[in-house]
Amino acid sequence: MEILTLVALLLVGAYILKSRDQRQRIALLGSHLGQYQIEKLMESLTQGYLRCLGEDDPERRQQIWSLLDTTEEKLSSQFDSFAAGFARLPEADTRVSKLPIAIPYAYKLFPSATFDLREALNIHARGIAGVMKNASNRPAKSKAFTMSAELFLMQHTCHWFCKSKTVASARMLARHQTSYEQLLDAVSPETRRAYGTLTGQKV
Repeated sequence: MEILTLVALLLVGAYILKSRDQRQRIALLGSHLGQYQIEKLMESLTQGYLRCLGEDDPERRQQIWSLLDTTEEKLSSQFDSFAAGFARLPEADTRVSKLPIAIPYAYKLFPSATFDLREALNIHARGIAGVMKNASNRPAKSKAFTMSAELFLMQHTCHWFCKSKTVASARMLARHQTSYEQLLDAVSPETRRAYGTLTGQKV
């Protein structure tokens, strides 16, 4: 009976520590994201892509693509600024555990099994900017598809930092019917290679 009580106390303590750690991470990320309109611009883009793909009038469709190009530029610019600001934080606050489940302060207990969110955000910033500039001349639909993947992978990374990889992947599947592996396949090759190297994900 004493063993069961001890186990229960340990579980409760671990839950309290995990919740505290996650609240701190959410507050930290939110304090930086709150300075920008990144989430609003992401929503405008994804909705605009759907509108454009459903538009039958070629002239009207081209007008929408042009408006979306402007939105992409704004989003890329704001994300660059966000990543640059976040990069000024100390490394101790930006480590992300690679473990599949949330363990309280795992990034401190197992530092070798972590990656730096600052580096991940820089990878996302380059990926978003690269697709926006479209140096590889992707057709409009292909560009929209790749940009959506870049944005969703960035969103996955943020959820991973705040919670865990498992929770981030489950949220992505529930909200966008897209698995983590599908996201990695859909982003630009440059993002896939850099992100895979940073996180230890096989690509």
